[in-house]
Amino acid sequence: MPKQHSSRPDLRGLTLNKIKSFVLKLDEPGYRAGQIADWVFKRGARSFDEMTNLSKALRERLSEKAMLSCAEVVETHTSKIDGTQKLLLKYGDGSRIEAVLLRDDERVTGCVSTQVGCKFACSFCATGSMGFTRDLTAGEIVEQIISLREAADTERLGNLVFMGMGEPLDNYDNIMRAIRIANSEWGLGIGARRIAISTAGHVPGIRKLAEEGLQIHLAVSLNAPVQGLRSTLMPIADRYSLTQLLDAIEHYSERTGRRATLEYVLLRDINDSPEMADGLAEIARRLLCKVNLICYNETTDSVFTSPTDRTVEQFFSRVRRRCPTVVRRVSRGSDIAAGCGQLCVPSDGTRRR
Repeated sequence: MPKQHSSRPDLRGLTLNKIKSFVLKLDEPGYRAGQIADWVFKRGARSFDEMTNLSKALRERLSEKAMLSCAEVVETHTSKIDGTQKLLLKYGDGSRIEAVLLRDDERVTGCVSTQVGCKFACSFCATGSMGFTRDLTAGEIVEQIISLREAADTERLGNLVFMGMGEPLDNYDNIMRAIRIANSEWGLGIGARRIAISTAGHVPGIRKLAEEGLQIHLAVSLNAPVQGLRSTLMPIADRYSLTQLLDAIEHYSERTGRRATLEYVLLRDINDSPEMADGLAEIARRLLCKVNLICYNETTDSVFTSPTDRTVEQFFSRVRRRCPTVVRRVSRGSDIAAGCGQLCVPSDGTRRR
């Protein structure tokens, strides 16, 4: 079992107001909070000793009373096809996760993990084969984003997608605190409209997210327009039915005024038939959703295969007749197992490719 996290507050996971409250308890002036936040978020300091505009005495007190989540970048792999980078990060308790840096023309996007493993075990996703170890804390998620920002180097990390390892909405409080830190000017300064959360269909989380008042984007992994097949592919559908999921998406759009995106991974001879295309189009039309079609990315242990290009084009065309906002998403980093559904760190810590 991983070691318990320190009882000291992790400043990497605190909002500016929380940092200020912490500073005031140390009998320091409130403006110190802004200085500390600048080091923690803007500059990505790895230790309190780096905070040179603070007195040595205060730095020592911070070391005693607080902590900073730090992750070691154990490995980095770069795609020879499209420049995608995959980072293997190791946290203080030995837990390892993967995060991905995606490049698309001039846009640089961080694909962020929210849990060590995943408890929902979608049959086409390699992360589910890891099982579930624990949630990442807000500080660990922010630290992950900082690591991705450093990997981007001179390029600006301007977009975030919470589509890595784990189910984001099952780690709700930590993910929302991390998003508010990422979105704030005193934090990482990434616009809300440039942040997306992808869920396997966590209905209570979708409904809760609808009330947050944030203009972030919601993507839902659908993968089948009928309950029976969806339950076979995604065990979460046994807990939250397709009917409940579609109602929650509708509620989200009504409350936020934002259209959700339906993500659909195409699996050969499983969910790529004309009937499935018609069912997907009907759902998308009802919900006024966008649709992303994604070809399955095979791994060394794959039990599924990707459809032929002809099948994909026919499926795409059939959906587009009734739902014009459908796109065929290009999967990036598949040659380094950084594509959709490929992230996985086996228990021995080695990386799959």
